[in-house]
Amino acid sequence: MGKTDSSKRRNWRDKYRFSVYNDKTFEEVWYVRMTRYNGFLLLSLIMVIIISATVSVMSFTNLREFIPGYPDSETLQHIRMNVTRLDSLERELDLRDQYFRNINAIVSGREPIDRVAGQDTSRNYENITFSRSEEDSLLRIQVEQEEQYNLTLLTGYRRENVSLSNIHFYPPVKGMVTGGYDLRTKHFGTDIVSTPKSVVSATLDGTVIFTGWTMETGYVIQIQHTNDLISVYKHNATLLKEHGDVVVAGEGISVIGDSGEMYTSGPHLHFEIWYRGEPLNPQDYILF
Repeated sequence: MGKTDSSKRRNWRDKYRFSVYNDKTFEEVWYVRMTRYNGFLLLSLIMVIIISATVSVMSFTNLREFIPGYPDSETLQHIRMNVTRLDSLERELDLRDQYFRNINAIVSGREPIDRVAGQDTSRNYENITFSRSEEDSLLRIQVEQEEQYNLTLLTGYRRENVSLSNIHFYPPVKGMVTGGYDLRTKHFGTDIVSTPKSVVSATLDGTVIFTGWTMETGYVIQIQHTNDLISVYKHNATLLKEHGDVVVAGEGISVIGDSGEMYTSGPHLHFEIWYRGEPLNPQDYILF
């Protein structure tokens, strides 16, 4: 038994010669010498290379479409299109359901649910970082003139005799009113405190006519609306719109803050409504 095992081990170590001869001249053209062990390793390596190359070609080229059960390029395109359509359909259904809920709330005498569809959901307002340049106080000091809020100065502007009571003003933010409208102190708007980094929304459809920074009220944005109306939003931390942008009611235009070196005691929004050059009390038209 011992001789047999020893003979088998020697056979694995014995070298063999593989030669290639010319059939006519019997001249040896090529030869190789190896043991059975080396031949087995070489054959295994060739098999691994062939299998790896086949898997790579099938995985990273269009040949993978011939794998049973794998969708072709046209099917993949249809799948992506269906996913996009399904997402749009879900959004439309949500908007429809919210519309019916608002109608039901209005009919029942309750306050309608805030519309959030108009806000830009592609922006992450939680990670906004604020920085204040040292040159702001020196280069951007300016005095707000009342003529900036007077729509009667605009040539060619069309007036419509519409009662303000028939206009639905979208609340710019939801929060607590800390300062009311007071002509005696020349406080022409309403101060609303809300959660930090809250998004300020446009109260009506309109066009942005001013964006800038003042020493008294910080970052300010003004929107011109129809019917000689203009809305003003002050003490913002940052502005999301620029001069000339067209906005719709409920669309995010800024982030609440406490910018400005005067008239601010913490993060809040100072909101004003002007009608034909005269200030209005926002609390008469909006429930904050």
